[in-house]
Amino acid sequence: MTRSTDGPWDPAIVDLPLSPWRDRFLWVEEIQASPAGDAAAAVVRLGEEGFSVCVNGEPWPEPFEKIWHLRYAPDGRLVALASREGEWTVVVDGVPWENRFSFVWSPLFSRDGSRIAVAFQQDMAYGMAVDDVPWEETFPNLTCPLLRADGAATAAVVQTEPLSEGDIVKYREGIYTAAVDGRPWERRFMNVWGLACGADGGGRLAAEVRLSPTEYTIAVDGTPWGETFACVWTPLVHPVRGTVLAPVRREGSWWLAEDGRILWDRPFVQLWQPQVSPDGRQIAAVVAPAFGRWTVAVDGRPWKATAGEMASDPCFSPAGGRLAVRFKDRGRWTIAVDGRVWRQARQMVFSPVFSPDGGRLCVRFKEQGRFGYLLDDRPWELAAEAAWDPVFSPAGDRLLLRTVEGGLFRRRVLPLEDFGKV
Repeated sequence: MTRSTDGPWDPAIVDLPLSPWRDRFLWVEEIQASPAGDAAAAVVRLGEEGFSVCVNGEPWPEPFEKIWHLRYAPDGRLVALASREGEWTVVVDGVPWENRFSFVWSPLFSRDGSRIAVAFQQDMAYGMAVDDVPWEETFPNLTCPLLRADGAATAAVVQTEPLSEGDIVKYREGIYTAAVDGRPWERRFMNVWGLACGADGGGRLAAEVRLSPTEYTIAVDGTPWGETFACVWTPLVHPVRGTVLAPVRREGSWWLAEDGRILWDRPFVQLWQPQVSPDGRQIAAVVAPAFGRWTVAVDGRPWKATAGEMASDPCFSPAGGRLAVRFKDRGRWTIAVDGRVWRQARQMVFSPVFSPDGGRLCVRFKEQGRFGYLLDDRPWELAAEAAWDPVFSPAGDRLLLRTVEGGLFRRRVLPLEDFGKV
């Protein structure tokens, strides 16, 4: 497949046949689409020589014993985890890192894709590596690996010393903390979960922590809040104020707290997934205003529309003027936007995608094992075998759709008025 010479947003349909791949290789795993839709890739079995990655019909030059977790980075580079002679590493566009590990997992990308991080285990010690540079200090265990959005820092929950089975005294004293670029916080806790950090330079690192069997709070840069709670959920660093938000449980109800102080003036049966609008003026969260009913609250005020099973993934438009969320009710998923529930519902809908100006909304869906799209509550039943999230052009007047249909990887760029027609 070749990219259009007239520009990536000129209306066009370009197809890449996938059937020759299945004729050439012993088997072909799940297709991955590049962000621009100009490439399709998959892990393939070569034969006795092992595995490779096929990109637009051509395999990487060197095979590996095993390959998994094939993904495209935001900048279009193709990344996989691969093993050779029993050692694992990261492979970028067919070129492996020099460092080898006993195992690697959780590849992470910076916002622009320029930096790649991974968690590793080597000789029963755990750490992280960024662009082939491992942490100098490793730990007996590591979870919740994190790469800051600008790629300038890594963090993870770490166990600071070995713990033998049944050693409840040491466990209660606390052996868990967070490490930033391999340097652990001084304070230790019974448990640490749910890391969150500021998006760019100087951002704070926050985590859920357990101080005792019944006391939970949020720690920021190693210092716990002065208030404790019956439970807490994953925190969020406010992108404008730099404060830390977190759902907290007190007196049988859930509240939203900011830097340890209750922020919203009313509690909920449940509250989680807080989000801040890009301009920092609004805060939204998934809430249960009553038992078994789910919706979104904005600055503490819940929408009237509710779902009976779940609300998830609240998403502000790029300019911050609109808010969308996934609703599940009576076994069917749909989208609610600014408090209004779409008529169209499917077995699954994926994360909503706003146009740059926030005026249009498109979402990928799955029904009876096939994929299609909804644009502003209008369906396009493509019946695709695979599909990826839609992408709006910078001007917001065109859509990039990447699908697999009838054995073809298809890249569509179309004006919004042609949605459902080509």
